[in-house]
Parts: sequence; structure tokens; C-alpha cells
Amino acid sequence: MADPTVRDRPATAAASRPETPPKAAAAATPQAAFLEMLELFFFAYRDFVSDPDAILTKIGFGRAHHRVLHFVDRNPGLSVAELLDILKITKQSLARVLKDLVESGHVESRPGSTDRRQRLLFTTQKGRALARSLALPQIGRIAAAFQALGPDGAKRARDFLRLMIDADERPRVSRYTNRPES
Repeated sequence: MADPTVRDRPATAAASRPETPPKAAAAATPQAAFLEMLELFFFAYRDFVSDPDAILTKIGFGRAHHRVLHFVDRNPGLSVAELLDILKITKQSLARVLKDLVESGHVESRPGSTDRRQRLLFTTQKGRALARSLALPQIGRIAAAFQALGPDGAKRARDFLRLMIDADERPRVSRYTNRPES
């Protein structure tokens, strides 16, 4: 029995064997629709990050730098512990990326006012400018998609994305979303 998660590759003109017709039953299953959504997520993500990736590559940064910069910029004074909780990465992974961002002058780390051991993170002017330049093309893609979806498209897309987040994480995630632009 064929694996329903594996799609036959499209036949090429040079293929010597005749193309096998798709199984109508497999295409009609709900699983096929979910696999299509999975694939659409992969392609949408690829394109969503392509513009920021091009900018980041020019300065020797990657996607991890982008995520850290985004959340620090949107949450001035974010503690390192909070950032670790948001990103769900190890201290070691964050330390390398944060070191790059601090040494390049995009982020600064300050001691907490009540606990001097606590490290609070802030973007510098240079960091804010980079964060904005990374977000603008992504905001443009989102705005275009919302416009194409029609009047209730943005709400439906927002609801869908929230429902994709683990139920026990939604309240915590809500603290970092649905805020005005800073």
C-alpha cells in the first residue's frame, strides 16, 4: 500500500513510463487537504522570509538574529529569560546570537533595576532601523493577502493562526501580540 503522505512526482516529458493516474479516493480524503495546507505553509514561509533573509545575509546574520531582534524591538526591556521562553531555544543558542547583535551595535543589554543580575534587552537606533527594514516587506505581504481575502479575511487568518498555537501557550502568546506598533 502506498504511503498517503508521499505525492508522486509529476512526470517529465522524458519519462519512459506512462504517468499513473492519481487515485481519486486518496485525493478526496481530508488528509490530502491537510497535506496541501502543510505544503502551502512551507511555500508561504519560504517566501515570507525571503526578503528579510536577503537583507540579513548581506550583514552576516540569519533567521535566529531576525527573531531575537524582532522580539527585543517589539518588547523594550525584555529580559533574557522572557526571550528564552518566547523563542523556546537554549541559552547557548541565544548567547551566540545575542553576542552578535550586541557586538554589532543592534541590541544593548542593561542590568535590571531591582535585580542587577537580570539582563534587560533593548534595540539601539541601529537595531530599530534594521528591525523595521526586515518587517516592512513582511508587512507588505500580509497586507496584500488580507486585502485579497476581503473584509473578514484578516480576522479569520488571525483566528486560524491563534488556533494553530498550542492551547496552553495561547494566553502567554497573547501578551506579545495584538499590540499597537511601537
